[in-house]
Amino acid sequence: MTSPKAASFLEQIRRNAVALISLVVAVSGLSYNSWRNELSEENRNLRHAAFEVLLKLGELQQVVFHSHYDMDYERGNPRAGWAYALTIRDLALVLPQPLPEETESLLATWGDNWEGLGEEGDSADTILEAIDEARNATLDVLRSLD
Repeated sequence: MTSPKAASFLEQIRRNAVALISLVVAVSGLSYNSWRNELSEENRNLRHAAFEVLLKLGELQQVVFHSHYDMDYERGNPRAGWAYALTIRDLALVLPQPLPEETESLLATWGDNWEGLGEEGDSADTILEAIDEARNATLDVLRSLD
């Protein structure tokens, strides 16, 4: 037989079952909603950074085209290329691997080859290949987001 206190406690739970169930549903719903909002915000930030990387990659590619193929050193200024390469690397630091590694490689490739733009065919091809690898890594990051 149960004690009077235990019976009283069970009776209170039975009488307040709807309120208790409502409380559990409300707390679990709030917890899920908070978790989902945090994940959505993180994905939104990653998506925005990845789009910025794609834009800067396109601008760096324009610098290479102007400098190497058009011999237009005003629009193909290597200082602008340095600025784009550094900005790309900085933006990629907040994104998941392998993008930070790819952009470090792009920066190193730019540093090794920018002086050959307009002169050596291999310099432009090497830089453009590194840009394409960074672009593909960025697109992979975007595809992986929920």
